[in-house]
Amino acid sequence: MIDSGAGAPGGRRRAGRSKPALTRQAIVAVALDLVDRAGVDAVTMRSVADALGTGPASIYRHVSGKDELLELVLDRVLTEVVVPPPDPDDWRESLVALAREVRRVLLAHHDIAAVAMSGPPVGDSSARIAEALLAILRPAGFPDDVCAWTIDRLSLYVTADALDTARQRVAGQGGPEAVRRRWAQVAQYYHDLPADRFPHTVALRDALFAAGPVDRFTLGLELILDGLAARRGG
Repeated sequence: MIDSGAGAPGGRRRAGRSKPALTRQAIVAVALDLVDRAGVDAVTMRSVADALGTGPASIYRHVSGKDELLELVLDRVLTEVVVPPPDPDDWRESLVALAREVRRVLLAHHDIAAVAMSGPPVGDSSARIAEALLAILRPAGFPDDVCAWTIDRLSLYVTADALDTARQRVAGQGGPEAVRRRWAQVAQYYHDLPADRFPHTVALRDALFAAGPVDRFTLGLELILDGLAARRGG
C-alpha cells in the first residue's frame, strides 16, 4: 500500500521505509548547511523543509519561524569558538586571542555574522563567550560598567568586521578579475577627486587602499584596546 505522506517529495513515499524522526537538531543542521553553501538568505522554512523531505508545517512544530531558526544556527556555530584561557598578566593579549577566534569561526560560515548583527545573540554559546570576556576583564581591574559595556562594543566590532569581510568574499565570487575591476573603479574614483575640495582624501588615496582585511581588523582592535586601557582601575 502506498502512503500519501505529505512530507515526502512529490507527496508520496514508499511503503516499508520509515523516515528519520524530525528533530530540532536535524533542522538546525540542515539550516547551517544552507548557510554554508549559499548564505543566510538561502534559509527559509520552505528550503529547510524541502531539504528534509517534509513540509514547512513540520518545521514550525520545532521552531517558531526563520528568526528563531537562525538564532539556533548562530548558537550552533559559536560552539566552535575555542575560548583561550585568560592570562591575568596580559588581559590585552587574551582579548585579542578571543576576538580573533570569534572572527575566525564566523568567517568559516559564509555570512552568519548577519544574524548576530540583527540583534543581541542569545543562547548558551553566546553566554559562554560573554563569560570568557568578563573572566578576562574583571580580574584585570576594569570597573563593572566598563566590563559590561565592553561585551557589547567589542562583540559589535568583531561581528561587523566579519560581516563586511564575508560580503567582500561574496562580491568576489565572480572571480579575481571581477574583484580587480571593481576595486580599480573605486580607486579611479578617488584618484579623480578634485584636490581643492578633498585635499586630505587625495593626499591619502593610496593609503586608503593599502593593507588587507586582517591588518585592518588588527588596527581597529588595537584602537579599541588602547581606549579600554585608559579605563582600567588602579
